[in-house]
Order: sequence, then C-alpha cells, then structure tokens
Amino acid sequence: MDLRKRHQLHQAVDRGIRWLIAGLVLLFILYPFIMVFKEALMSTNHFMTVSEMGEFVLANQSLIKNSLLVATTTSILATTLSVGISLYYFLAPNWLQRGLSLLFMITMISPPFVSSLAYIHLFGRRGFISHQLLHLTWNPYGAHGIIMMQTLGYLSLNTLLLIGFLKAMDKSVVETAQSLGADTNHILLDIILPLMHRGIVIVASLTFIRSLADFGTPSIIGGSFKVLATEGYLNVIARGNIQEAARINLLIFIPAMLVFILYTHYLKDLTNRDHGNPAGKFSLRRQGWLFQLVRVISILLIGALILQYLSIIMNGFTVRYQGKSSLSLANIYESRPYISSTFIRSIVYALIAGVVGSFLSFTLVYYSQVRQIKWMKWIDFIAMMPYIMPGTFFGLGYIFAFSKSPLKLVGTSLIVVLNVTFKQLAFATKMASGSLSQINPELYQSTHDLGGSYLNELKDVVFPLSKEGLYVAFINGFTSTMTTIGSIIFLIYPSQKVATLVLFDLVQSGKYRLASVIACYIMLICLTANGLYYLVLKWMKKVRGNVSIR
Repeated sequence: MDLRKRHQLHQAVDRGIRWLIAGLVLLFILYPFIMVFKEALMSTNHFMTVSEMGEFVLANQSLIKNSLLVATTTSILATTLSVGISLYYFLAPNWLQRGLSLLFMITMISPPFVSSLAYIHLFGRRGFISHQLLHLTWNPYGAHGIIMMQTLGYLSLNTLLLIGFLKAMDKSVVETAQSLGADTNHILLDIILPLMHRGIVIVASLTFIRSLADFGTPSIIGGSFKVLATEGYLNVIARGNIQEAARINLLIFIPAMLVFILYTHYLKDLTNRDHGNPAGKFSLRRQGWLFQLVRVISILLIGALILQYLSIIMNGFTVRYQGKSSLSLANIYESRPYISSTFIRSIVYALIAGVVGSFLSFTLVYYSQVRQIKWMKWIDFIAMMPYIMPGTFFGLGYIFAFSKSPLKLVGTSLIVVLNVTFKQLAFATKMASGSLSQINPELYQSTHDLGGSYLNELKDVVFPLSKEGLYVAFINGFTSTMTTIGSIIFLIYPSQKVATLVLFDLVQSGKYRLASVIACYIMLICLTANGLYYLVLKWMKKVRGNVSIR
C-alpha cells in the first residue's frame, strides 16, 4: 500500500473512531437521560402541566425536606471533619502520612453498606457496644443513623481530595509567615484555611450530591425516616410504579444539578489559578490549641474507621451461642451458596468495564482536548453527565431506553456491562485529561514530521505515554464496578446477580454475619487488584529508571 492510500485509510479510520465514540456516548448516556425526563414528565397522553408538577412537588414535600436535611447536615459534618483530618495529615510526620494515606485508600475501595453493616453490629439494638458493653436500649434507626453513617462513609474521599489541594498549595506563603514569626494557630487560620476554601466548597458539593443520591444507607438504617432516594427505589421494587420512580429521581436530579454547577465553577477557578511552587518540604510546629483540636478529632475518627472495618471482619468470623461470641468458620461455609457464580460474574463485568472505560475515556479526551475538535467537546461534556445523576436515575434511564426493539437489552448481561462502563466514564475522562495534559505537544508534531497520521498520534504517543493513567482509570473502573449497586439494581435479574446485590439482599434480610463475609470477599478482591496495580506501577518506574541510566 502506497503512502497516499495509507494516509487515506488512516483518515477514514480516524473519522470512524470519532463517530463511534460520539455515537456510543449519545446512545448510552444522553439517550437514557432524555428517556427519564420524557417518562417523568408524561401524564396519560400529554406532558405534565405546571400545576400538575406543583401538585407532585407538594405531595412529596416531606420527602424533599428530609432529603435536603440529611444531605445538608451530612455535607456540613463530613466536610468540617475532613478539613480537620486533612490539617492533621498536613502537620503529621512522614511515616504517619503514609499510614493514613493507606488507610484512606483501603476504606475508599470497600463495598457499599459497610458503614451501615458496622453500625448495626456495633450500635444496633443488640449491638456489641450499645447492648453488650454499655447495656443501652435505644433506637439506632432514623435520620441520625443515616447522617452518622454517611458522614463516616464520605470521610476518606473528602480527606484525600483536601490533602491534594493542600499539596498543590503555594508553600512559599507559609514559609514567609514562618520567617515573620507566625505561630501554628495563625498560619492555619489566616493562611491555610483561606487557601483551602475552594477545595472545601468542591468537597462539600460532592458530599451533598452523593448523600442526596444514596438509597442504600437510608433503606438499611433509615427506619421510618423516608427520603427521595429510598422512595424512588421502593416505587420500582415494591410497587412497580416506574413512572413515579422517574419523577422522584427527577426531584433528586434538580438540586444535584444546581450544586454541580457550583462545583464546576469552583473546580474551573481552582484549575485556572496559579498555585505557585508546590515543591519542597517544610514543617510546622505541632503546637497550639487548633493543632490539639484537630489531633483529637482525627484520632477519634480514624479510630472509628478502623473499628468499623475490624467489626466487619470479626462479625464474619464469629458466631453467637447462648449470648456469647466465639471464633468460627461457620459463616464462611454458610456463605458458599451465595458466591458460586456471583463473584466470577462480578469480576468479569469489572474487568470489561475497566478495560473498555479506560481506553474509551482516553480516546475521547484525545479528540476533545488534544485535537481541540469543538463538537467532541460537547461529547466530552455529555460523558460527564453520569457524575451528577443519581445511580437509580441512570439505571431507570436504561430500562426506559433499552426495553423495546430494536435496542432491547433489558434482561441481558450486556446492559449491565454497558451501564457500569458509561457510569464511571466521568471519572475516567478526568483522569485522562490530567494524563494527556502532561504529554509534550511537540511529540504530536514530531509524529507528523516523520510521516505519521492522527491515528499514529493515538497509537504511538497517547497510549504508550499514558500507561500509568490508563492503569489508574482501569483500577477505578474495576473497583467502581465491584462496589456499585445504585445504577444496576433495576437491571439485574435474580439469576444474574452480582456480589453487591447479594450483599444488599443479605443486609436487608437481617443476615448480617453472612453479609460481613461477602463484604470481606469484595474488599479482598478490590485490595488484590489495587495491590497488583501498585506492583505494576513500581515495576514500570524501575524499568524507566534502568532505561534512563543506560
């Protein structure tokens, strides 16, 4: 094949890839999104009028108030406590920072409902702490339980995000204050906290959105306290009223969208700001009332996180007989019927979603960010939409969109894989954007100078130089799929269950010890995947070091 024909073929393939990516994003993200709106706003043979919408809002005003109360309170508590932990991390010695980073990473990859499961085991009516140790009789269910468990569950991600903001901070400002004799209290209050305020708003916004969309925690420990997310779930599972579920999810989406606009504004502002020189290491004196306060808060919360996971492990390996607990493998034997094919199916789904999602996101960002193709930027924006959709919203969209021919996918494994793949595309594109921004633009030009095409840019520059980013995107996709439930709970038939649905069913049916075993299995699989990623990353750095020496 001569050079001209090869270039023509490459151009055709390049256009085909662009249109394929655009078609996939439009079909599996935008189309389900539109279908939820259509179904929610339809009333008999016409669209809902303004008065009908108003009546629906008034009929659900108690649910709206409850949801906003929980989301707002959780956001305030989780963000405030995360700021305290991040400041303690900022002042801690290196060895402690490494230990805390590892703890936060482990708690981030845990399956859903772990906090609720530990809460029931420790503080339930027959809980280890509340009943056996303190001999208390109290009702652990309700708004207070939801807020407590959501706050604890969101601490790790929030803290890691704030630590990232702290590391990107201009340290010369702090060093200048130190040279002028400022003490630790004044540096934290007058310099560090004001510099963190954009990061704090971003973390609070993310917490609000996640809390608003969470149906698992309220359904397990909410008791009679109802929120929009649980009602949307019950309308599908218990009442079969899928249109009502769509409308309720629309009520969740509206405030989430408003908060997301605030999030994107501050994120863009933070990205465009010049953070100065973040390099170098400096230390502040570990003294002052503020340091002592954040240390006490951090020790208590870190202890709570550790206790939470220890209780899950102990609950999975103990049995109670005549009021006493003893170590036993009985729970593991009893859990075997629940894991026969479930975990193999979960791992296969996660592997497919991780691989496809990582390559799809990097290719999409290449066209929108590197090539600067305007219409592909719109596709990139649409790919971000699952980030703000409640999981159940996205799942309902797939039911509405793919339940009829010629795109009937409901009831198949393919619809589950597609859902989890495109659900996590929002995070993967952010990872891709960060990785591709580090590639020297001159490398693209060099490809063309050597007679290469745009396809060669993608094949010989983008993918080879983005291996670490691809691995991170893959691991996130794998872990997200292994631990997700909201977006797929309506899509999976009983014979096609995945591990998280088995875990949810066990918790709902009160089989907490078996649920603890399943949770341990999921955590072990996710930890293994992340451990392998760490070893691969370490090996790649070692290889690069050997090459550079030669």
